[in-house]
Amino acid sequence: MNKHASANLKAEKIVGGVATDQRHDSAHKHVSGSAVYIDDMPEPAGTLHGCLGLATATHATITKMDLSGARAAPRAPAPGPGPPPPPPGVIDVLTAKDVPGENDISPTGRHDEPVLADGEVQFFGQPIFCVIAETREQARRATRLARVEYEELPFVTDIGALDPTRDKLVTPPLTLKRGDAAAAIRQAPRRLKGTMRVGGQEHFYLEGHIAMAVPGEDQDVTIYSSTQHPSEVQHMVGHALGVPSNAITVEMRRMGGGFGGKETQGNQFAALAAIAAKKHHRAVKIRPDRDDDMIATGKRHDFLIDYEAGFDDEGNILGVDFMFAARCGFSADLSGPVTDRALFHCDNTYFWPAVHAQSAPLYTNTVSNTAFRGFGGPQGMVGAERIIDEVAFAVGKDPLEIRKRNFYGTADRNITPYHQVVEDNIIHRIVAELEESASYARRRREISAFNNNSRFIKRGLALTPVKFGISFTATHYNQAGALVHVYTDGSVHLNHGGTEMGQGLNVKVAQVVAQEFQIDLDQVKITATTTGKVPNTSATAASSGTDLNGMAAQNGARQIKDRLTDFAAEKYQVPRDQVLFLPNRVRIGNQEIPFADLVKQAYMARIQLSAAGFYKTPKIHWDRDKGEGRPFYYFAYGASCSEVSVDTLTGEYMVERTDILHETGRSLNRAIDLGQVEGGFIQGMGWLTTEELWWDDKGRLRTHAPSTYKIPLASDRPKIFNVTLADWPEAGEPTIHRSKAVGEPPFPLGMSVLHALSDAVASVADHRICPRLDAPATPERVLMAIERLKKEAKA
Repeated sequence: MNKHASANLKAEKIVGGVATDQRHDSAHKHVSGSAVYIDDMPEPAGTLHGCLGLATATHATITKMDLSGARAAPRAPAPGPGPPPPPPGVIDVLTAKDVPGENDISPTGRHDEPVLADGEVQFFGQPIFCVIAETREQARRATRLARVEYEELPFVTDIGALDPTRDKLVTPPLTLKRGDAAAAIRQAPRRLKGTMRVGGQEHFYLEGHIAMAVPGEDQDVTIYSSTQHPSEVQHMVGHALGVPSNAITVEMRRMGGGFGGKETQGNQFAALAAIAAKKHHRAVKIRPDRDDDMIATGKRHDFLIDYEAGFDDEGNILGVDFMFAARCGFSADLSGPVTDRALFHCDNTYFWPAVHAQSAPLYTNTVSNTAFRGFGGPQGMVGAERIIDEVAFAVGKDPLEIRKRNFYGTADRNITPYHQVVEDNIIHRIVAELEESASYARRRREISAFNNNSRFIKRGLALTPVKFGISFTATHYNQAGALVHVYTDGSVHLNHGGTEMGQGLNVKVAQVVAQEFQIDLDQVKITATTTGKVPNTSATAASSGTDLNGMAAQNGARQIKDRLTDFAAEKYQVPRDQVLFLPNRVRIGNQEIPFADLVKQAYMARIQLSAAGFYKTPKIHWDRDKGEGRPFYYFAYGASCSEVSVDTLTGEYMVERTDILHETGRSLNRAIDLGQVEGGFIQGMGWLTTEELWWDDKGRLRTHAPSTYKIPLASDRPKIFNVTLADWPEAGEPTIHRSKAVGEPPFPLGMSVLHALSDAVASVADHRICPRLDAPATPERVLMAIERLKKEAKA
């Protein structure tokens, strides 16, 4: 009998069930440095190392590629006395011709993204060869010895120079429409139009990309990849090697951050490691340094948003028209669904009586942009909030009043631009409670008085809402599998298709299984995600990790629980409803036995104690051609109120205070959810303030290291930071224990900082002129906006 279980046979509830605060299962390992990431794993004897050779032209034909210098690179000098040095360092230099299968890793099957460029280079930093050497240092040094000659071709890196209606797209655009937006705008008492630029964002995960491939017999290869999508890595490696998926096993225990940047971008490193491993019959590891990682992998899409709106004198918005042009890079990657989701969120929390919105996923000679937390949704929301601000300035009202005036209704005014009915709208109460708890009205008056008496330091305040749709918009991705084993000592082994990147997915899913069996959390062990246990998994993305995998694990646990119930009822001759699972024990009729004892008895009776669970999200459907459907199972809501102070002489600023009220339904684990809300806000704030990607006139990304790319520091957090989870909502749909997703919805809460900065800037012209502050609102951009408003106020 399991000793731990027997010690808790009188407990009234289990330790670590759902709706309890539990630490991240690896938290103690994270802070002590004992968590094992791929680069920490012992390397098999004879492991080789790879390094990518990156193109030094932005758009060009390769006329000559002399790799002889790289192939002949000597070994690195021996560090001193010790064992003899390894044999000469470079083993091989891979090019496109060395790809045995298909030279393509396009996640959408458009065949536009080669493993290694073949003949044509389409962005500065595109991988064109890969050095394989005895050590990582040898491989890195050898890449510098290659000589590549190019014939330069015309290139474009800035979408501002493109026409979204005529220039090349990487994937077909989307149009959403409801009503006659053009007529509504034309007939409105008042109209406005403008353009907003919204920057991209580097993922800046703590652990960079890495893959280690270990060759097996026949066609087999095992790959350890830092990826959010093991099944896609499996498929892409199979295509590149020209072997079926059953020859490829991908394993992933944990990532040191992902944020969407490891949904597709790990394919290249895994494919090259696998190709080299099978060719040389030795394990191969590829771990790019931070500069190469930032140069060669995709980022958040930056957008140029054209907007037009019609409204009345009270600030009621009557019609809107959007064009969302995105810098997508040289290939499609995930730009289609990313730009689609920007349109899905161009309403945020607002009902547009008439709306027309169109995407333009533009081709540029830059690295292909990819998934990033929010997946285009935050960019769509920023466009909606710009219109709100413009209307507020036009009618001379507080932007918060205009926001509330245009909120979705409940019984009416509840149809989205894609014709889904908003059935769970709670934004009115969320905003009302935050407005009260953050003392918005009082602080608005105090800030006005402060600004009137402060010549150089100006303060700003803004309260912005969030409505975020939950589900993959590609309906087939909304499925998940899990494998549950119950061992004869009562302990449980759990494997599911989700991936752990620090967000706490594993502990939440373990809590769900513990709850089903009514056993303590420490009796449930979640193991590394592997395609060999749960096949055909979806990416851990779209905030759906717990929703999907939690339900799949619950389904697997219930299958076993049903078998145990049937067995107990038959063995002890009691009705089935008299078999009850209590904390660490089971009541059968009028007796109670430890859970582990029942499991052992079931095993002896040859009852199956393993199950494959499965779940698919109901109700959702989407017709992209019509622009209509129900792409989202439900919506998550939140709001943020931020106050900033700005030095009008330099543009420098500080976030004085932020108050957040966010809802996660019936939270499975409030401690984990609070961390996600806090981190999401800070990352969203960074995107809209300090994180600037900059390409020079030769098409080179110049912000490719921490020295030039500025993520928020601990000192950049709000001086006062109040984060609250609303304790009253629950999911309107039967989600896992009525909880809601929490990965992406908090990210757009950072919009309150951008709008607080805009409010502070507007004070230099007595709030008569909308600052039209673009993002990221760096100190330079804030200062330029201040000077522009001063001039416009005098004109």
